[in-house]
Amino acid sequence: MSDQRQDIQQLSFEAALKRLEEIVRKLESGETSLDESIELYAEGDRLKQQCEARLQAAQAKIEKIQFGRDGQPAGTAPFDGD
Repeated sequence: MSDQRQDIQQLSFEAALKRLEEIVRKLESGETSLDESIELYAEGDRLKQQCEARLQAAQAKIEKIQFGRDGQPAGTAPFDGD
C-alpha cells in the first residue's frame, strides 16, 4: 500500500483528479464488488487528500496585487480566498 501512496504523490493535480473522477464513476455504477468498492474508496480518499494538499500549496503561492491611490500597482499582499 505504501507503493500506491508513493504513486499518488507523484501524480500531477490533473492526473489525480482524473483518477478520482474515474473512481467516482465506478462506485456510482454499482458494478463493483464490496471489496473492490472499499479499495476504490480508500484510493479515492488518498487522491482527494493529495488534490487538497496541492490546491492549498498553490493558494499559498498566489499573491494579490495591491493598487495605490493612483490606480497603479503598488505591491502585493497574501491572497485571501474569502
